[in-house]
Amino acid sequence: MQRGAYLLTASALQVLAAANMPGKKTTKRASQTEDIKSSKKVKVTHSSHGTEKGLVLVLGQGDVGQLGLGEDVMERKKPALVSLPEGVVQAVAGGMHTVCLSDTGNVYTFGCNDEGALGRDTSEEGSEMSPGKVELAERVVQVSAGDSHTAALTEDGSVFIWGSFRDNNGVIGLLEPMKKCTLPVKVPIEEPVVKIASGNDHLVMLTLNGDLYSSGCGEQGQLGRVPERFANRGGRKGLQRLLVPQFIHVRSRGRVHFTDVFCGAYFTFAVSKEGHIYGFGLSNYHQLGTPGTNTCFSPVKLTAFKNSTTSWVSFSGGQHHTICLDSEGKVYSLGRAEYGRLGLGQGAEEKSEPTAVPGVEAAQAVACGASVSYAVTKQGMALAWGMGTNLQLGTGEEDDEWSPVEMTGKQLENRAVLTVSSGGQHTVLLVKDKQES
Repeated sequence: MQRGAYLLTASALQVLAAANMPGKKTTKRASQTEDIKSSKKVKVTHSSHGTEKGLVLVLGQGDVGQLGLGEDVMERKKPALVSLPEGVVQAVAGGMHTVCLSDTGNVYTFGCNDEGALGRDTSEEGSEMSPGKVELAERVVQVSAGDSHTAALTEDGSVFIWGSFRDNNGVIGLLEPMKKCTLPVKVPIEEPVVKIASGNDHLVMLTLNGDLYSSGCGEQGQLGRVPERFANRGGRKGLQRLLVPQFIHVRSRGRVHFTDVFCGAYFTFAVSKEGHIYGFGLSNYHQLGTPGTNTCFSPVKLTAFKNSTTSWVSFSGGQHHTICLDSEGKVYSLGRAEYGRLGLGQGAEEKSEPTAVPGVEAAQAVACGASVSYAVTKQGMALAWGMGTNLQLGTGEEDDEWSPVEMTGKQLENRAVLTVSSGGQHTVLLVKDKQES
């Protein structure tokens, strides 16, 4: 801190010196004053940052501790309460781990730590099965999680990451080739970041200036900046091309300024300032809303989402399908239909355009797991549909649900659901007690 203070003082001295010089120096003086202002730390905000404090509920399979209920609980058919030391404002499910952000900016993790996704020491037997704190010096305002990585955005716009990215052949590393990080490391990016989003094995960062940066696996085009010929382990330039975060260039007449970004398992959606939707990555079941099923290795403006009356506020993607939410609270689905994940009723087929999900009114949030889907209504009810195998739907059964069903359970009584997040075999809900009227 002292060094920063010294630099500021030095700048101030230069400004004072400039002030005492004879005429014609005013422009320089103004720019130096600007330098002083800009050297003060920013505090980043974005509409996606969680602010409402709640309790964490979990359900599904937990054989590697991703439920956070201790060593004896391997599965839950109905939502169960996780014991955490603080109130939580964001709870996200990675592939086989869970990340919780407290209202004071602390991060707690539990689940599989084979590749460092928990960001903390779990050498003590069973310590990965219950929530443990990740040591970070800065206050965190947002977290994201993939299959075996976790990212945290701090209030000054820095991003920390831990764990590892993988491709079809195994580990590719995190910031350096073939090296996983078991403790948080800072992502090398110059601009302040306002939002982070994780796919299974990629991370996308939205900056204060409205630019997108990406890092991780690029095999399915999900980075939006690595051509197909280099997508396999970075080609001649090697893994550095993939792992070092770089700017995503959009082919357009002018600069595209982005306001939001969302990740599916192997694909990415971004919303421009004008409300246009761009996508890149895997679209083998039309999950990006592209007319064809080719992989998109660079951002494409998606005409499937061009509707004069609809502005899109949220996207969530599973392995092969997408659930989206418009500003009127309507929920839509597209992509692969098997196991009911589109919520369009028994026998529904693949969709290449967003299709309204019947039976969901006034939604405020949507989420996807690999083959499951969720919507949260403004009244705080959670609806689920899709594959029932992992007990993620909260019905207590393993049957698939082809249409939305209400999630129920003792822990949901007299509680409103705020958000849902779903991983490979487990699902996490953030809930709050309903106010007594």
